[in-house]
Amino acid sequence: MHWQALMADIDRMFGWIPSWFIGLSLVAGAILLALSFYRIAKWLLNRAFGTRLPMLSVFIERTSGPAQLALCLAAVALVLPLAPLDDTIRTPMMRLFVVAVIALIGWISIRIVDMSAARYLQNFRDVTENFVARKHVTQVRVFKRVTDTIIVIITVSTALMTFDSVRQYGVSLFASAGAAGIIVGLAARPLLSNLIAGLQIAITQPIRIEDAVIIENEWGWVEDIASTYVVIRLWDWRRMVVPLSYFIEKPFQNWTRDTASLIGVIALHVDYRADVPRIRSWLEEAVKQSKLWDGAVVNLQVIDADSRTIELRALVSARNAPQSWDLRCEIREKLVAFIRDEMPEALPRDRAILIPSADNDGDLLQRVAPEKVRAGARN
Repeated sequence: MHWQALMADIDRMFGWIPSWFIGLSLVAGAILLALSFYRIAKWLLNRAFGTRLPMLSVFIERTSGPAQLALCLAAVALVLPLAPLDDTIRTPMMRLFVVAVIALIGWISIRIVDMSAARYLQNFRDVTENFVARKHVTQVRVFKRVTDTIIVIITVSTALMTFDSVRQYGVSLFASAGAAGIIVGLAARPLLSNLIAGLQIAITQPIRIEDAVIIENEWGWVEDIASTYVVIRLWDWRRMVVPLSYFIEKPFQNWTRDTASLIGVIALHVDYRADVPRIRSWLEEAVKQSKLWDGAVVNLQVIDADSRTIELRALVSARNAPQSWDLRCEIREKLVAFIRDEMPEALPRDRAILIPSADNDGDLLQRVAPEKVRAGARN
């Protein structure tokens, strides 16, 4: 009776104003009061507990959007039955209210998933050299994004099904299960294949966050794994975006699948007079003095020989791909300097045998390669 008397008094005072305007004004006023209440409550909580409970401030900040929407819907739910609105306005507003409630539930679900994932990943901050951390970060990120995508699809589908026309179309589509279903399935194939590939990557983990990979002759690190694509940070800071299905359907190189350590190769051509044991001893000392070496592998071998030079291959190991590259460059530079300064006889050179020229009675000499002389002697 109290509310009825109040509404009667309002009707007598503002009878000249259209009823729909009054109803919409009440709804808008309730929304403004709800937002004001949220701001005041947020300020009081931050002032009272912000310094003592920093996690509370983070929680309030991350749930700001859903909390404001929930308060607005609660205010609308209280005011809407009392608002003097006819059915032509009340019915669309009630439908909009239902859609907003469904969106709120989906929004809260996504926030719960995101906050749970962020809380879990706080235990794995350093992913550069930590194999276990990279494994967990990859799984959690992929599962989180797939879950968010599924929540969005369910929320949008549920909201659309509240409309009669959409619901009738959906029922007829499922009932027919014919050409229309095949067309929709073909249209959604790229999205579905990438979502399924994301689940496969999260479970089998052919790649992880910060893995060093070679794709399409480009070298870089896995920077991010989204719900439908992977971002590769290339060595020159470019970004390559690759569909998730690529890593399931095509071959690629993963340099850090089980461990980040790599063996670098340094090839060098020297003369036959090179003192290989001395070069090997110097290499071992130079590598041990380098901060980039991980203490695992250092070796020097003669792997090939041709008519001019022999080919040396030095193997050195490092903790990861960038350090392996830097270590190779450093040792290669020092090797060249050592051979140039300490062993100049090992520098590559051409050999030739000088014989008198028949055209000038021996006054001039003719340059002939040794292999040609040997071939002539055999003939």
